[in-house]
Amino acid sequence: MPRGDKSKYTDKQQRKAEHIEQSYEDRGVSESEAEARAWATVNKQSGGGERAGGSGRKKSETAKRADRKDSADRAAKSRKGESPNKGSARRNSGSGSTSLTDMTRDELMKKAQERTSGGARRCARTS
Repeated sequence: MPRGDKSKYTDKQQRKAEHIEQSYEDRGVSESEAEARAWATVNKQSGGGERAGGSGRKKSETAKRADRKDSADRAAKSRKGESPNKGSARRNSGSGSTSLTDMTRDELMKKAQERTSGGARRCARTS
């Protein structure tokens, strides 16, 4: 299958790509760029061509669904102005550590002093 061949995509995927492409063109994006973005979006949402032999067959439907949900959650966070990279795994880790970006200058200085006070001086005294 040559690169760019769309024969492994379902009719529904092709209609979706056409609709997305038209939407981009209505916004003033060039025709070739709109087509590229449209197919990138379809691939992101469905994992590739879903007919037999298409790359979309490598992932199970459950895995694809989970990827789409994750992508939608990240997009929603981004629209709200939140960082989509701060996942629940970080938030609920229970370590109680604060992100360095959330700390004041004084808190950062104190943390740096705590780290260096034990190590460097201790080594110097034992020598």
